[in-house]
Amino acid sequence: MANHYSALKRVSQTRKRTAVNRRNKGMLRSNLRNLRRTLAAKDPEKAQQQISQTLSRIDKAVQKGILHKNTAGRLKSRLTVRVNALAAAKQ
Repeated sequence: MANHYSALKRVSQTRKRTAVNRRNKGMLRSNLRNLRRTLAAKDPEKAQQQISQTLSRIDKAVQKGILHKNTAGRLKSRLTVRVNALAAAKQ
């Protein structure tokens, strides 16, 4: 355990920061999971609604340092392709 005041403060700050990161990452994963379930259910209207929210959450994850920008770009690209393919298949 830390003995110096500065080390104790760092432990406290790390715990707070970890909690924030876990919360943000959990919300991102929930959005991704919900969108993937909608895609599996083949519901294009609901998928169109969820894609904008999910893409926004991915962008915020990049801003907060949770995802690398290339990982985010890959995710966004693959999800958009799947949503567009689902919309095209329904028409």
